[in-house]
Amino acid sequence: MESSIKTDSKGRKKVYNACMEPCAIEKGMRLIGGKWKGSIIYHLKDEPVRFNDLVRMLGGASKKMVDQRLKELEDEGMVIRKVISDRPVAVTYELTEFGRTALHILEELRVWSETHDVQLNAK
Repeated sequence: MESSIKTDSKGRKKVYNACMEPCAIEKGMRLIGGKWKGSIIYHLKDEPVRFNDLVRMLGGASKKMVDQRLKELEDEGMVIRKVISDRPVAVTYELTEFGRTALHILEELRVWSETHDVQLNAK
């Protein structure tokens, strides 16, 4: 049900059907909207990528941050981690079928961001 706001005869506002838990948009944003998560998913779109190559592709993300986000995406069923060599240890990451379902959303976000020249405010 959709939330709505009604004003009573005394001018007081009351919310009906207020969200008591995260809505579907918020749930989706939490899944793919964490720092670097969308970019990681996007860079895995074509083929499995080795960890160090992914870090290079992301540019500004630390290895620790990329590792943390990959673990979260793996736990969420978006990414699969595959060990390709034990010595030295080498792993690749690739999208699951579920992970691939986010690609069209991220592509639309990329287009929207470029179309509107979205800029981040420096802090």
